[in-house]
Amino acid sequence: MSEENLPKDHPTVKFGKTGVLLMSLGTPDAPTYSAVRRYLAEFLSDPRVIETPRLIWLPILYGPILTFRPAKSARAYAKIWDYERGESPLRTYARSQAEKLAVRMGEDVPVAWAFRYGSPSIPDGLEELRAQGCERIILFALYPQYSATTTASSFDKVFETLAEMRWQPAVHTVSRYCDHPVFVDALAQSAKQSLQGLDWQPEKLLMSYHSIPQAYYDKGDPYACYCKKTSRLFGEAGGFDPVNIVTSFQSRVGPAQWVGPYTDKTVDELAASGVKKLAVMAPAFSADCLETLEELNMELREQFLEAGGTHFHYIPCLNDTELGMDVLEKVVRDDAAGWL
Repeated sequence: MSEENLPKDHPTVKFGKTGVLLMSLGTPDAPTYSAVRRYLAEFLSDPRVIETPRLIWLPILYGPILTFRPAKSARAYAKIWDYERGESPLRTYARSQAEKLAVRMGEDVPVAWAFRYGSPSIPDGLEELRAQGCERIILFALYPQYSATTTASSFDKVFETLAEMRWQPAVHTVSRYCDHPVFVDALAQSAKQSLQGLDWQPEKLLMSYHSIPQAYYDKGDPYACYCKKTSRLFGEAGGFDPVNIVTSFQSRVGPAQWVGPYTDKTVDELAASGVKKLAVMAPAFSADCLETLEELNMELREQFLEAGGTHFHYIPCLNDTELGMDVLEKVVRDDAAGWL
């Protein structure tokens, strides 16, 4: 139904468009104790992230964890914070990705961006698209490898929001793109371009992925399998010797077993085996953030050099580069071809 066919006394409404909602994990609003505590409280309250029964977990969360951890995390955020813009790099990249994708998709396909935790929220993003007349929304969780802790959690929040809406849009979910040829090729090209700028060549290329608890994997979360698939396809696309590609998992917390091998221990083992020159990349992240800029490019670099390494190079995420935007556009157009 077109607008000109509406009755003269019909209320003004916008309708008929297809929109795209890009969803990332999130970031605190400032590198301060209070802002980080607020962010961590939302993040660590998510039952997709922490499956421990609420009666057991919440007293621990609002007791020792939210008392002590925000200070440590705030110090880490302070190391990478963009004080000129007044925001974290992830927020800068998330906004830029949405703006650049909007140009590529054209004015008839609005693009919004949102964080699962923090601001702008997923409800904010959905409302922005609804206000622009989007009756169909492509939900694009920017995690190449599906996991219940990230992708499914983002969709959970969408469906929770839709449950409160009187006029619901139709939705299409993009659940993963780790094996999409454009993503694999972009990773390979990005790595080669980054390594070409060096006056030395790495002996090993470490592909570090954010880990999940081993128990989640044992219960059926396929994330770790998708990560290993990404490493294999990357090596094939780039013509890298598989002997020189090492896959590991980072960011584990607490005493429980997480999916391994662990990145920090792997780096020590590489150095102990005689590896002096190491390159590291993080294919589970669509944009650089705390886990890549601070944990890998700062902490892991220091660890490797102290362990005996002589050269360390971090290969940036695809971010909002042309390669990165080619990936986002192609995945959206292919995955939701019937709507576009």
